[in-house]
Amino acid sequence: MLRKERYDFILNHFRSALPNVTTELQFGSAFQLLVATLLSAQCTDKRINMVTPVLFARYPDAQHMAQASEEDIYELISSVSYPNAKAKHLAEMSRQLVEMFGGEVPEAADDLEKLAGVGRKTANVIRAVWFGHATMAVDTHVYRVSHRMGLVPKTADTPRKVEDYLNAILTEDSGKEEPLVSRQEEQMRDSIEKKRKQQEEAVFNAVLKEIFP
Repeated sequence: MLRKERYDFILNHFRSALPNVTTELQFGSAFQLLVATLLSAQCTDKRINMVTPVLFARYPDAQHMAQASEEDIYELISSVSYPNAKAKHLAEMSRQLVEMFGGEVPEAADDLEKLAGVGRKTANVIRAVWFGHATMAVDTHVYRVSHRMGLVPKTADTPRKVEDYLNAILTEDSGKEEPLVSRQEEQMRDSIEKKRKQQEEAVFNAVLKEIFP
C-alpha cells in the first residue's frame, strides 16, 4: 500500500469511527488548559482531572497563581508525577504570563515556548485545542505509531520532523477543515493508549490489520 493510500485509509477510518474526539483534560479557560497540559506530562489525564478542581478553585487564573509559592502549589499537586518540578514551572509560568502577556495565554507558538515548562508539544496542544489551529502535537505515541504504520519516512527521525511531515500531508488533505489535524493527533494518541490499556477497545487493530495483513 502506497503512503498516500495509507493516509487516505486512516483518515477515512477516523472520520467514521471517531468524528468528535477532544482532550480528556477538564478546563474552563486557556490558562487552565495550559496548567492541565503541563501537569499531564508522564501522568494520566484521569489523575490530572482529580487534582485540578481544587487547584483551579484556589488559583483560577494566572494572576492568582502568580501570587502562590512553589510550596503552595506543590501541596495541591503532590499526587502527580514530578510534583516538585511541575510546581516550580507552574509558579514561574504564571508570573511570566502576568509580566509578559498581561495574564493572558498567548496564541503564537514562539510566545508559548517562552513560558517555563512549555515545549513544542504543549504549545501545539494549546494552539490546537483552545485556539483551533490545525497543528500536530507529536508525543512518543504519535512518533512511534507514525513510523510503525509507514506514515513517515525513516529520515523523519525526530519528533519535529515527524510533526512537519504529518502537518504537511494532513493540512493539505484537510483543506479548510481546520480541526481535522488536531483531531487526528488526539485520535492517534487516544487509540494507542486504549490498545495498550484495554485490548478489547483497540481502534488501531482494524487499521493495522488492513495495512499489514
